[in-house]
Amino acid sequence: MYIHVMTDQTPPVSHCTCFRLRKLSRLVTQRYDRALAPLGLNLNQYSILRRAAREPRPIGDLARELGMDRTTLSRDIRPLAAAGWIELASGAVDARQRCIHVTAAGKALLEDAKPRWREAQDAINALLGPGIGALHDHLDHAMQKLEGRSA
Repeated sequence: MYIHVMTDQTPPVSHCTCFRLRKLSRLVTQRYDRALAPLGLNLNQYSILRRAAREPRPIGDLARELGMDRTTLSRDIRPLAAAGWIELASGAVDARQRCIHVTAAGKALLEDAKPRWREAQDAINALLGPGIGALHDHLDHAMQKLEGRSA
């Protein structure tokens, strides 16, 4: 049984795992977003660009890697395309397939963004302290379990 003693400064704790993870995710994302904002970029866009920059990727493959729904990713890449940071092209094997290609402007943006991302990353890791490695291990294990992979 979990009992939480409230003080005047402690908000009530939710017992819902999803609520806790989503709140933590929002708090962490806000820090990255503040670091990337001067470049006109948010963390989600940075993550999409960074993973797509490795090689031209079908939208479905990238969505799976990011853990996103394909339609959500399609919506999220529109502003990246409008800014000229990515291009969508037909697949080499299947012309019906839409592939994401990061443009030279998108790659230059990533180079500018990487030190800002690194600053936010280092600040969060420092704030969370020496237990960050264990947190990463727990998160990786949880993702493997929920994706149905052996852990």
